[in-house]
Amino acid sequence: MKYARLTKEQFEELHKEFINFLATQTITAQEWDDIKKNKPEVAEQELDVFSDLVWEGVLNKVVYIEHISPQQIHLFHLNDEHMHLIAIKIKNPIDLTTTDGFNWLRENLMDDDVEFLQAKKDYSEDRNADKFKLIQQGGVITKGDLFKYFDKLIN
Repeated sequence: MKYARLTKEQFEELHKEFINFLATQTITAQEWDDIKKNKPEVAEQELDVFSDLVWEGVLNKVVYIEHISPQQIHLFHLNDEHMHLIAIKIKNPIDLTTTDGFNWLRENLMDDDVEFLQAKKDYSEDRNADKFKLIQQGGVITKGDLFKYFDKLIN
């Protein structure tokens, strides 16, 4: 398995797609029930293959990822050539994961306690694995509004 198995909730949400996936392998509902019952290791493999296909499709479309922690914000723009990072670091004990903390940041962007950093990094040989790693580390796929705002502000 290249990425991670989908959760039970994700499988339920993608029930129709999973049925279509099984159909492409000419596995009927009755055969699937038999596989689950008599060949659980094969069923596990099918779930893993489907999960990887779903992740691959999602990761191919990801352009922005955000990771917000109490003292830092990491905003990633994932373009074709490289990852562009805008990092915001707070030097005082304000929690950016709270509404009050985020509002403080909005009102104090030019404060000496706020530090902006930028970096660019080339992808490894597997761009989607790089994106997945950011998600595994707590990143969230977004539309990029925060990245665009700070990119315009500091560039």
